[in-house]
Amino acid sequence: MKNISTISKVFAVLSLIAAAIWVGSYLSRLFLVYQLFEGPDLILKSYITNENVNGILFSILPSFVVHFIAFIVMFLSTTIFYLTSKINLRYNGWLFIILIAIIITIPFEIYLMLIDYKIIMMLNNGSFDSNTVISLLRDRIKDLSSYSIVAILTYLSFYYFIVFQPLTKKD
Repeated sequence: MKNISTISKVFAVLSLIAAAIWVGSYLSRLFLVYQLFEGPDLILKSYITNENVNGILFSILPSFVVHFIAFIVMFLSTTIFYLTSKINLRYNGWLFIILIAIIITIPFEIYLMLIDYKIIMMLNNGSFDSNTVISLLRDRIKDLSSYSIVAILTYLSFYYFIVFQPLTKKD
């Protein structure tokens, strides 16, 4: 891995930074959205009224946008890093694990990002129906409820793989 080009190193750093931003925005978005609901039925909390729901929803818009953009940047920069570095996955098992985990999570992330895209477009529009946005948020939570925790833990484990580089074979 020491003999990779400068452009590969740049994309590796971009990938790491984007992944860190993605995980942070993922966590903040989860915390913000889960604070809106209570109980297993996902009923809006009592302090959320028709008068303040639009402001609350509009205030969580940046967390959705940052999450959306950071994942796309992370995916593209990781792909470009791998293609430009020409690292042999047979000798670098840690990179193989990272790439397989990203490939496995892509369909789930795309599905959730489609819901996020609808929410972003509705909130960016300015005039939106808060009930529709709330139902999209509920759908997002209900559809893949435990996936969020698995994705966060998976992507956090990447830093362990990058630092310690287990499963590396010597020539």
